[in-house]
Amino acid sequence: MSAPETVSHTECAQGYSKSHTLHPGDVVCADRGERMETLLGSCVAIILTDPRRTLGAMCHFVHSGPSLRRPEPVDRDDRRVGDAAHAEVALTAMYRLLTARGISPRQCEAYVYGGGNLFPDLVTASHVGELNAQWAIEVLAREGVSVIESDLGGRAYRKLSWVVGSQHPDVITVPV
Repeated sequence: MSAPETVSHTECAQGYSKSHTLHPGDVVCADRGERMETLLGSCVAIILTDPRRTLGAMCHFVHSGPSLRRPEPVDRDDRRVGDAAHAEVALTAMYRLLTARGISPRQCEAYVYGGGNLFPDLVTASHVGELNAQWAIEVLAREGVSVIESDLGGRAYRKLSWVVGSQHPDVITVPV
């Protein structure tokens, strides 16, 4: 039995069981039964899913600050989008992937994780993880996307995995 195929980069899978490992700057759209996973420190992952949980999109962004790059258009065949390390680019890519599959992003529900302070003895004021977490929560609220679960901040790494479906994502928190 072979290991499940892993996919990084920004792409949308088409209707078969697959495991997607996201790295910083990746965005993935997956169908019911497909697994998405990532490891977070100060980065933030947003999962958007339709209320029936038939489709899910996840991003892993590094920076909440503005990007100097414009989001690239979605390729109609393989549905790839350029590097999405910046939050705005990542969210735009997720919206485009969901829309291409017939899902209105603003009708989705969200899960938001990450934003940890990995150097708590060195950084006691506002840190990149906190800024990333604030950005995600504020933008989703402004856009009317309901956040149904979040685990943000603190002195921790998080291992996140979710199989698109009715269950909530699994989050393992590892203290720094």
